[in-house]
Amino acid sequence: MRPVTTLELIATPAGVSGVRRALRAHGIDVQLCASELLTNVIRHVGEGVPVTVRVWPEEGGRVRLGVTDPDPRALPVLVAAAGAEAESGRGLALLDALAVRWGVEQEAGRKTVWCELFTDAETIAVTAAGTPKTPERPGRRRRSAGALGHSSARS
Repeated sequence: MRPVTTLELIATPAGVSGVRRALRAHGIDVQLCASELLTNVIRHVGEGVPVTVRVWPEEGGRVRLGVTDPDPRALPVLVAAAGAEAESGRGLALLDALAVRWGVEQEAGRKTVWCELFTDAETIAVTAAGTPKTPERPGRRRRSAGALGHSSARS
């Protein structure tokens, strides 16, 4: 099992690529979801706020990613599919598609947006071109919990 990874940083656009690099060992899906969640903090809470990004192993071959910021009121909302002309609105849809489940934990003075992903970073293969390739995932039943805690199961 991989150890817990904790990154404490100030939310900036330049910090997004640094987080992706720091989470490389956890796999592409974790990197992508962390990028999306950190970008949401920058866009909806503000650049320059303190953020904690945490990744830790869960049971059943899953990993949990949590991004904590200091604004418990700015909740993520999964919106209907963004149109072709839209410049934003796809981040949470992407996270929802990749995650087994996701949600929000609110506390006094902060919130954590989290997701659970299947990952097998130990066996990520690198193709001859150097592009990481994740192993096939087993079939999964995803439960998605949006900002209001509603959950739905999909096959």
